[in-house]
Amino acid sequence: MTNKFNYAHSSAPVRLYAANQDKFLDEEKTCFKKETEANWHFAGIIGESPSMRKIFRLIQLVSASETTVLLHGETGTGKELIARALHNNSLRKGKSMINVNCAALPANLVESELFGHERGSFTGAIERRIGKFEQAHEGTLFLDEIGEMPLELQVKLLRALQEKEIERVGGKATVKVDVRIIAATNRDLEREVDEGRFRSDLYYRLNVFPISLPPLRQRKEDISLLAFHFITRLAKKTGRKIETLSDRALQELIDYDWPGNIRQMEHLIERSILLTPGTTINHIDLPPSRPKTLSPVSVAVALKTIDDNERDHILAIIKYCEGRTSGTGGAAEILGVPNSTLYSKMKRLGIIKKHICM
Repeated sequence: MTNKFNYAHSSAPVRLYAANQDKFLDEEKTCFKKETEANWHFAGIIGESPSMRKIFRLIQLVSASETTVLLHGETGTGKELIARALHNNSLRKGKSMINVNCAALPANLVESELFGHERGSFTGAIERRIGKFEQAHEGTLFLDEIGEMPLELQVKLLRALQEKEIERVGGKATVKVDVRIIAATNRDLEREVDEGRFRSDLYYRLNVFPISLPPLRQRKEDISLLAFHFITRLAKKTGRKIETLSDRALQELIDYDWPGNIRQMEHLIERSILLTPGTTINHIDLPPSRPKTLSPVSVAVALKTIDDNERDHILAIIKYCEGRTSGTGGAAEILGVPNSTLYSKMKRLGIIKKHICM
């Protein structure tokens, strides 16, 4: 009797320990699976480097919120893919993500593209047009190359973001819009603000949750992953039976500095696939690295003082406003400064009436 009791008593902890061990292993496998899937969950984004793991974590943190995101990165680093991942992992994923390339729009059409226009509002407006803000209602609006937006439009964009309403060009009624904003730029917006080319209030409104995308030369651990990803996808696209690349070709890719980043790599691998007669890419025809020298125009700009640049910019805006310095649509409003600050700057820089009327 005693032996039976002692056996049952002593085996219980063993069974409990074994059960807990199984549970622990299952949880560990689940965590590992989730961590692995997280690295590859965002369609089209390839990377396992520390810098890309950080990007994945930031996407996971901010996706489900309504927070405005500003993506920084050089040309070709995949800002649109990151924006798409943010949208697809958000509560708005069932709605549209509307892309606007601010650099590709003519200055005189940006307002109409963003906010729409009413019929007859200007020459050629033969019908009402719904702008990008309304198209993105309840979804996401991706403003790519936001640093290229003209100053006069930045005022209206800021109002739309703050008030969550827009006015179509030529319209009188306001239209309520519910959009989540993701913006992207390859410019240094802080410097653009300092030099008067970008409104400080708009910058702070956009820069709520910044994400900086590393250039390819700073994530060389991902080059082999990207290379094989592009070989698989582009070989299928081009109908070629390319299976791999040689160690020498891979080393060439790793040693290159990639001024055009991932987009440049994709194009060069596609070209190499078309030029390769067999199943292995043995050489990548990489362009020589260009020396980083200033053009004559850049040198001329660099030789100007900060005051010279500020004076020229203020004069250009005042002339654009036909001499109006204050009030709605005046130079102070476009520059994003109080009237008194503008007058002080004009006095300090020696800007007088005759300069404005020239």
